[in-house]
Amino acid sequence: MRVLITGGAGFIGSHLAEVYLERGDDVMIIDDLSTGSIDNVLHLKANPRFHYTIDTVQNVPVLTELIDRCDVVIHLAAAVGVRLIVESPVRTIETNVHGTEVVLAAANKKKKKVLLASTSEVYGLSTDLPFREDGMLTMGATSRGRWSYACSKALDEFLALAYYRERKLPVVVVRLFNTVGPRQTGQYGMVVPSLVKQALAGRPITVYGNGEQSRCFGYVGDVVRAIAALVDHPGAVGEVFNIGSTEEVTISELAQRVKTLAHSASEIVHIPYDEAYEQGFEDMPRRVPDISKIGALIGYRPTTSLEQILTKVIDFYSTERTGLV
Repeated sequence: MRVLITGGAGFIGSHLAEVYLERGDDVMIIDDLSTGSIDNVLHLKANPRFHYTIDTVQNVPVLTELIDRCDVVIHLAAAVGVRLIVESPVRTIETNVHGTEVVLAAANKKKKKVLLASTSEVYGLSTDLPFREDGMLTMGATSRGRWSYACSKALDEFLALAYYRERKLPVVVVRLFNTVGPRQTGQYGMVVPSLVKQALAGRPITVYGNGEQSRCFGYVGDVVRAIAALVDHPGAVGEVFNIGSTEEVTISELAQRVKTLAHSASEIVHIPYDEAYEQGFEDMPRRVPDISKIGALIGYRPTTSLEQILTKVIDFYSTERTGLV
């Protein structure tokens, strides 16, 4: 199979490329390196079945040619990270909405299957836990820039499913819940790599808000294998699936576990949201997925515990710090 991964030099995209190459498939990626990094795929460049293009998905002629050459498109390219979303809301909306428009329109010409990566952020301020794919989405006010990402990704989902219903484009939508693992950067506000790097460097470990907000962290290896399985399964077309872990932890507990596993003497400090991001910043108190739907279809279940995930990330950054990678 010939697979095109948009955002393929990103954290998730690079791990997904590995999965397909290990299967013997041909992999093409396109990435403008705005949040991805060529370092993530350097180890793949020697593989003759790996091909990369440094460009934006909004370059229609380039993207159209790549889609014509592939069998399936996995659309990961998007603005990512809370900090980027708060600081660059125009870029967030334009990248997410227009980029997806271009991908779907190009794929529709040849009816190429598309898997769209969405996010647990679309559940917004909903308190109907665990979050089900057919549950209500509760967005914050448009005056809060923080919700621009959630709204843009929800619009992506509406557009993808509209292409499926109206134009018979085979589409699969996945909502990812806090995917973490080696190669993820903390540059744009991702919490696990940020805490790990602070702990290893002996700097204060920063927790935003009161730390009682809770999340479920899914290992990238589990997530990308689930994505590949959904692409292969005909029963996934036209459907939305949560992908993540159900092991819930508060951010305060997470910080303490990172400190312990990293053998760090760092102090854990709390920073108000208003200082960390913007005045009036709102966050989800809890974010827990119902993963029964994807489990019923492909037998998905997380195989990597939070402690194992944190250990892998700590090992990755410990090795990177010593200059070995």
